[in-house]
This record gives sequence, structure tokens and C-alpha cells, in this order.
Amino acid sequence: MTDIARSFLPRARAIGRVALIGNALPRRCGLATFTSHVADALGQRFPELAVDHYAIDDGTGVTYPDGVATIAMYDPAAYRAAAGRIQAAGTDVIFLQHEFGIFGGEAGEMIFDLIGRTSLPVVSMLHTVLEAPSAAEERVFRRLLDRSARLIVMAERGRTLLRTRYGVDDARIAVIPHGVPDRSWRSPEIAKPAFGTEDRTVVMTFGLLAPDKGVQYMIEALPALVEAHPTLLYQIVGATHPNLVRHEGEAYRERLVALAESLGVSAHVEFVNAFLEQDELLDRLQAADLYVTPYLNMQQVTSGALSYAVAVGKAVVSTPYLHAQEILDDGHGVFVPARDPAALAKAVGALLSDPARRAELAARAYARGRSMIWSRFAERAMEAFAAAAQADAGLRPAQADARRLLPLSLEGVERMSDGTGMLQHAIYSVPDRNHGYCIDDNARALILMCTADTLPRDRRLKLAGTYAAFIEHGWNPDRGRFRNFMAFDRSWCEAVGSDDSNGRALWALGVAAASAPSQALRGWAQHLFDRAAPLAEALDSPRTLAFCALAGEAMLAAHPSHDRARAMLARAGDTLSGLLACASRPGWCWFESVLAYDNARLPQALIAAGRALGRRDWLDPGLEALAWLCAVQTDASGHFQAVGTDSFGRPYAPPLPFDQQPLEAQATVEACAAAERLTAGAEAERWSAEAWRAYRWFSGANALGLPVATPGDGGCHDGLMPGGVNANQGAESILALQLASVAISGLSSAVAPAKKTRDVA
Repeated sequence: MTDIARSFLPRARAIGRVALIGNALPRRCGLATFTSHVADALGQRFPELAVDHYAIDDGTGVTYPDGVATIAMYDPAAYRAAAGRIQAAGTDVIFLQHEFGIFGGEAGEMIFDLIGRTSLPVVSMLHTVLEAPSAAEERVFRRLLDRSARLIVMAERGRTLLRTRYGVDDARIAVIPHGVPDRSWRSPEIAKPAFGTEDRTVVMTFGLLAPDKGVQYMIEALPALVEAHPTLLYQIVGATHPNLVRHEGEAYRERLVALAESLGVSAHVEFVNAFLEQDELLDRLQAADLYVTPYLNMQQVTSGALSYAVAVGKAVVSTPYLHAQEILDDGHGVFVPARDPAALAKAVGALLSDPARRAELAARAYARGRSMIWSRFAERAMEAFAAAAQADAGLRPAQADARRLLPLSLEGVERMSDGTGMLQHAIYSVPDRNHGYCIDDNARALILMCTADTLPRDRRLKLAGTYAAFIEHGWNPDRGRFRNFMAFDRSWCEAVGSDDSNGRALWALGVAAASAPSQALRGWAQHLFDRAAPLAEALDSPRTLAFCALAGEAMLAAHPSHDRARAMLARAGDTLSGLLACASRPGWCWFESVLAYDNARLPQALIAAGRALGRRDWLDPGLEALAWLCAVQTDASGHFQAVGTDSFGRPYAPPLPFDQQPLEAQATVEACAAAERLTAGAEAERWSAEAWRAYRWFSGANALGLPVATPGDGGCHDGLMPGGVNANQGAESILALQLASVAISGLSSAVAPAKKTRDVA
């Protein structure tokens, strides 16, 4: 970041990277031209600023240059993927070019699949501010206003509409005129020879051709003008608007040609049917004696064509649409009513007959254009970026303390439990009985009761008995599997639960057999474990194998000669190591081609199997895979960023940031704690730091700077969403927080590093 760039950032963080979203050349539309010029202007004015240009691709086959990323217009997943890339890139601000019709969905609402799934401040440049929008347009537009930290319009009329029609605080609005190239003034006589118009008086209109440009009325004015000015040539420069071509081909242009023929002025009309590059366009503008914008839409807030004409110093005759009223006020141009050929003929004729007046208007236009050059646009945009970043920073709470242990508490667990077991879901913090219970959560709850040994034993023992009874009742001896879901009326919803739920039940039994708060519970757990363990031989999914491995590790720790537990570990270690070797490739050290849920359990299980069975060839790859996962679970600010649910099913793709679940933070804390116990010195401290980084996610060291835990009542929100936390507090989330606290409090940092060694031959 240059010193000049920093000068726009008093009291705000430096802006080093901007995501620019709009259209892009060579797509043929005004917004594509504008967005590409914005990218160039920002890059030229601030060379150290990274500008990531994203273009909405409408599927018409445009090939974009290197450096322009595309977002498929009608694909919500493409918008979400772009959000992930933007968030992961360390972007400071999103600069959105908003125009109705360029984004997919009703009134362009698909853009919220992008800006709604990132926590970054948004600066929206509003190319249209509708005074009378449709219901859908108003709904989408107001949502955009709410999401934007700062709003940019190109005319004061836009600011007025935002204030009066939409109730936007004036402090959030900036008026930045349409940017223009910085060209030296050049007289038409010098420029005309390049186009063979030395002997003609040239009047010009340019832009994508469409009926609302009003060109037909200027053609109707030509007979009277030609009579007084026989050398007059009216140049209509620009391709037909692509949307019009798609609907009717070149029918509109053909009607204009026929109109000129019927009026006998064909020799005085030249159609330049091309989408001109900027330099050729400016050359043609400089070769014109007069510029005309006979537009019909009086609510048009911006016109790039008019801005360019003013920038090169053209005398202008225009209808009084909003942008023209502002840029040509104070005698900088001549106004005529819309749809009035006679008025056009009179105004154009008067200026053609008065070279001195024409030259005066040209000089005043050129002087005004100097305030609109692209470098000035870039400077003012940077000011808006800085203001947006500063406002965003002011909304974020202070980050979590470095190593502050949240209090272990059974309050949230007890709130979600009754005499049957632990209920699955909550509405805010109130248990939702409509969704009943599941063995997954009751297994997790039993593990907590067995491992949270700093909490009162009597309370843990009572709750453990309830969760153990649920697991016992869930066992279906006829099928040799556990059931999972139970309705609130205590009726089972299925005869056999998922593989994962069966793996978690075995895991809970292994932990209870080793660590339950009473000998009786330990005996029960070992008994049911031995009855249920054969089911593990039929479970093949990676995460289920991981749960079985952790079950075997716990059981083997308590009963070293337990052959079935050893077999579980061996099968899981062998399979997971094979999956890791098969799926890994450069830059991707993982067990599958995708990231999903409970990810850290896979390397944790391979580490457990390697440690317990003395297999260094499993332990080292497990630690390497865990290190890789920790790296990809890191946002641009260095915070832990749990793999979001949006990331599921995306082969070999970096994770997307939302929705982040407490389960992922807990799994990472526990896996890193396991790695810390097996290592020494700096390596052990590294794993301790990774565990703490994941743990701090609960208290606010995350992408949004928002606490997910509610330590005052032992609760935890259900996730981190793009717009904040999920206010509900279900069983899985509460248990994830409490189990993570148990794991982090058990880190062996108090043990002298020199005395720690890997328990592997």
C-alpha cells in the first residue's frame, strides 16, 4: 500500500485488496465497460492495491481475459463459490456494481448468495436508483441497502432518492461522478481527417442503440437542419443493444435507416454499427462539432456517453434527464424537451450557426471534465472503501482473549435433558420437543459425563445414567445395530440408525468403559460394547471408521488385551491410511477428494491407531493430514475458520466460510490435543497453539468477531452464519463447547517437554 493510498485511511485499516464485482469487457454493455475501467483506474492510481475482478457471465459465449474471474449468472452455487474465494483471499472490501438485470434470480436477488455469504464490508455503486420500483425490485434493493456499508451514486439526484424514497442516512452515501479518461483537448478540425469528414459538420450520438436513446427524433429534426447546414453529417455510433438484438435482431436500426430514407436525409446520416474500443471512440468524439443526447428516460441517473462527451470538451444539446441536468447545469449545455424534433432542430441549428458560443460551451465542458477523470474517481472510491472498513470494524466486538478457558458447565446440558435423554434441537435456548432425541447426542452427552471429571460427580452420575439408558434402549438385538432417532413420545422412528450414529454409540461405550463416574456404569458399558462391537466390521464410511477407532482406543486404554478393540483400531488405521494415500495429491493432503463434517476425526483416528498399535507409518501421515487441515481451516486474519456446510461435495476445492458449525471446532480441538500429547518441545507447543486457536473460535476469534458460546448459561449457538450467529442452541452445539473445554483443559503443557516422547517404537 502506497503512502498516497494510506492517506485515505485515517483511523481505518489499510485497504490492500478489493473484490470488484460487475461485468467486464469484452462483453458489450455499458456496465462491462464501466467495471473494466474501474479496475484499470484503481490499479493505475494505487499500484500496490490488489483488485480481483469478478464478471457476471450471462452464458452468451464471451471469452474474458486473464485476471477476470467469472460467476455464472443463473447459478447460485457459483455466487457462493465466489464468496468463498473472496473471503479466503484476504479481501478488505467488496466493491459491487449494482444494476437491475445483471444478476440472476428475481430482481437480481442471487447476488445475495455472494454478499450474503461473506462477512466483508460491501460498498455498492448504484447505477440505477428507481423512484417507482416493482415490489420485487424494492425488496431486493432495500436488502442491498441494508447489507452495504457505503453507497455510491453518480449524481446528486441519486443521493436525494436514497434519502427521501428509501430513508438512507446521508452519511452512508457518496456522490462520485462517472469516471472519464484524461485526454488533452483537441479541435475537431485536427481530428476529422482520420475519418474523412474534413468537409462535413459533424453532430454525434453514441452508445448502445435502443429506442429509449431517442435517436429517431434527431433524425426527424434533420430536414430542417440540412436545409440551413448542407454539410451536416449525423453520426450514430454504437452497436445495437445486445438485449434488443436477442429479441428482434436489427429491426430497430432498420427502422431508423428507413426513416432517414423517407425524409430524404440518408446522405446526412452515418451509422457506425460497432462496439468501439475506447481510443477509437474518443477519437471520433473529438472529431465531432456537436454532441446530442436526445434520451427519452428522464429518470436516467447516469450516462457514460454524456460523461465522455463532456470530458473531451464537446458542446452538448440534451434532453433534461437527471444526469444531464447535473452535468450540464450552470450553462454547461443546452436543454430541449424530449420527443421534440423541432426543438432539437432549433437548438442544434443555433449552435452550428454560432461557432463562438459552441467553443465557449466546449471549453466549459472540458474544464468540468477534469474533475471527473478516472484517477479522481479512484481516489474518491478509496475514501469510500476506507469509510466502509472503518464502519465495519466499529461493529465488531473485541476478539477473544488468547488462552482463556470458558467455564465448564452442565447448565445447558441439563436444560436440554429430561428423564428420557437429551433432546436434539432448541428454539433459541428452549428445547424443541417436535424433533425428539437421537443416539448421536446422547452418546456425546455420555462422553462428557465420563470425561468432565472436574464437575460434581453426583450430577454427572445422574445424567450419565439417563444417557446410558437411552443408548441401552437404542440397541436393537434383532438387527445387531443401534437405532438413532426417537420421537418425543418415546417411539423409535427407525429400526436401524445411520452408520455414523452406530459408530458414535460404540465410541461412547468405549469411553464409558474406561472413564464412567462409577464402576457399575463401566461394567455396563463394557458389556454392551462387547455385544455391539461386531457391527463395526460392516461399517465402511471414513468417519464411521474414525469413530470406531476412537472407541477402540478408549477401550484398549482400559483393557489392553481387548482383542476386538485392537481389531477396530487395526481395520480403521489400515483403511484410513489407504484412503489418505489414494486421495492425496500436491496441495491436497486428505482422505477424500472433498471436505465434509467432523473432518478432524479422520486424522485423529489415524493418530490414535498409530499410537496404540505402534504404527509410525500411520502416526506420521495422520499428523501431516491434521496439519494440512489446520492450514485450510484458517482465514485471512489467521483465525480458525471451520469448514462450512457450503463446502460439502466440492472436489479438491478450498473450503467456503459458512455455515460454520461448533462440531468442527470441537473436533479440531480434540484432535490437536491428541497430537500435543504425543509430541514434545516446539512441536507440542505448535499443536497446543492450534488447539487454542480452534477453541477461541467459540469466544469470538472468528470471521465475524462474534462469540458463539454463551458461557453464562453453559450454552452455545448452533453456528456462525454470514449475517451472524444462529441464535438456536441445540444439543450438538452445547456438547461441542463443553467437550472442547474438557479437551483444552487437559492439554499437557505443564509437563516438562524433555520428559515427553512419542509412545511409538
